[in-house]
Amino acid sequence: MCLAIPGKIKSIEYQYDGLVRMAQVSFGGITKEASLDMVPHADVGDYVLVHVGVAISVVDEEEAQKSFQYLAEIGELDELVESSQIDRNH
Repeated sequence: MCLAIPGKIKSIEYQYDGLVRMAQVSFGGITKEASLDMVPHADVGDYVLVHVGVAISVVDEEEAQKSFQYLAEIGELDELVESSQIDRNH
């Protein structure tokens, strides 16, 4: 099953001569790079749902925290981290 993981945008940079907006997104202390192409209005401090390295929607902080807590409670968080190749050391 593929799920989107909620995270908070920590920084944004432009890559490929300014054509692609990429963000460093924090997932409860785990940081991963994600494309912002589908959410061009997203900004630093926003919460986004990330699926396979692409932010697919902006969500409010309460919704992001609920989703993250639920994933942790059902034991899916570790599996999602492993299958999404999120690096716990960043």
